[in-house]
Amino acid sequence: MVILNKLIQNLASKREGAERLLDRTMVLFGSNMGDANKHDNTNLPIILSGGGLKHGQHHAFKHDNNTPLCNLFVTLLQQMGVETDKFGSSTGVMNELV
Repeated sequence: MVILNKLIQNLASKREGAERLLDRTMVLFGSNMGDANKHDNTNLPIILSGGGLKHGQHHAFKHDNNTPLCNLFVTLLQQMGVETDKFGSSTGVMNELV
């Protein structure tokens, strides 16, 4: 986590025109296991920084009615200007991030 923190701080401290480089970059960090003790791959821990998204939030999803991670990917693609409404098993976008 120290390296991730350093990366985000470095991107935040660099300017590109009138914006910080972090505002023009999306950093996604996560794990392939939600609960490694059970080898459970639902509710994965994900950290997202930059990209002009709303941050400072914590989202917890229900195990029995989980939001597909691909919804996050669709949201990120749209934020980057890619015209798409589907990626993998997505069911929509995560409006709470934009």
